[in-house]
Amino acid sequence: MRRLTRSVAAAALATALALVGGCSSDSDKSEDAKTGNGAALEKVTYLTSFGNFGRDSYAWVAKEKGFFKEAGFDVDIKPGQGTGSVIQTITGGQADFGPIDLTGGILQLGNGQAKDFVAVAAIQQRTMAAIVSVEGKKIATPKDLEGKKLADTPTSVVRNLFPTYARLAGIDGSKVTWVNGEAQGLIGMLGSGAVDGIGQFVVGQPTVEAVAKKKPVVLPYSNVMQDLYGNVLITSSKIAKEKPEMVKRFTAALLKGLEYSLAHPDEAGELLKKNVPAANPAASAAELQLMAAYVRSSNSGTAIGTLDSGRVAKSIALLQGAGALKQNLTPDQIIDFNLAPKA
Repeated sequence: MRRLTRSVAAAALATALALVGGCSSDSDKSEDAKTGNGAALEKVTYLTSFGNFGRDSYAWVAKEKGFFKEAGFDVDIKPGQGTGSVIQTITGGQADFGPIDLTGGILQLGNGQAKDFVAVAAIQQRTMAAIVSVEGKKIATPKDLEGKKLADTPTSVVRNLFPTYARLAGIDGSKVTWVNGEAQGLIGMLGSGAVDGIGQFVVGQPTVEAVAKKKPVVLPYSNVMQDLYGNVLITSSKIAKEKPEMVKRFTAALLKGLEYSLAHPDEAGELLKKNVPAANPAASAAELQLMAAYVRSSNSGTAIGTLDSGRVAKSIALLQGAGALKQNLTPDQIIDFNLAPKA
């Protein structure tokens, strides 16, 4: 992967330090709250995965390009706060759709921490979870993590998956020390030298480079756990059951925005900036460019958004084998394959 320019890294830092709260687009005005044939639009609340960074800009693109309106929706986009919070908000009825990390969702469902939600499309075909360090820490391979100190939030998917990652990568997990950190402060801990590595998504590389002033070293979990999906779109079990056609229309419009964003990352960054003034277009575009390889399936011709039952079953088996699940699960307990895009 080519090295990011200083301007992009600086832009990423600006994004990381900015407020992530969104603001309403002009397209929310009442005169726009109708379809082309005059029918009233259906109001929907959508949560991003976490804040309003470039990795979530495709929702704003779907709104600004009219994809949601064409599908019959007036969408209110709000910043999400991670997998657990997104699930809770949707099952509590305060939002209708949002992306979560599928592995995190499996862990929550399989351990009795959440229920009454289903995934209806994949956003990323591979997990973006990773351990991120910087040059000078003598970390180049997973084995180099032994004897090192890593930081992450206690409930992070990266941290909770580490025992499985360690086993598959040939690491003695007992030789790795984990310390707690707040999500917004992890990169600062790495940059200050307080820790040797942090739990992070691969698209966080521009921000890490800007804050730490060193080139990131990334150990993606997908290198050793290839069957794990990344983020998936979820809705409540109630909406999925009562409004299946509505779910399909919304999913199609959102995925259209995702595909457009990957093809036009610079424009996507500008559209995010239009709606979220604190966002930085260059950083947003950089995140989308990094994310593209995780969104598209390695199988040529497979449509964006598809979910494969066999792959989900392998993911569940990995977690069960690692002792991470208290309950047995089947893929159709967390995925509604009748609503998901077909391969």
